[in-house]
Amino acid sequence: MSGIHDFIGNEVKTNDVVLFMKGTPQFPQCGFSGQVVQILDYLGVDYKGVNVLADAEIRQGIKDFSNWPTIPQLYVKGEFVGGCDIIREMFQSGELLTHFQEQGVSVRGAA
Repeated sequence: MSGIHDFIGNEVKTNDVVLFMKGTPQFPQCGFSGQVVQILDYLGVDYKGVNVLADAEIRQGIKDFSNWPTIPQLYVKGEFVGGCDIIREMFQSGELLTHFQEQGVSVRGAA
């Protein structure tokens, strides 16, 4: 499992925004992943999507890595931000936009 944790750690460290999700940003394969994709796309944030359905080790590994039981999971600048419900609440309150701006992440959308 340490190889998977190394892979996940590298993805989180080398990309400003990473979404571990079911499916891809172009074709989400669950409603929760789709909601987070819509929010990120609406804000115009560049992010990397990692399809956990492509590899069972990644799917379990990300849950262990974050100690969070559900997918999707959003990381910003190496820090776990949350799953779908948290991201949706942060978006609706304006906190997500503020968080991106405070972390120096470019936002090109409806902000």
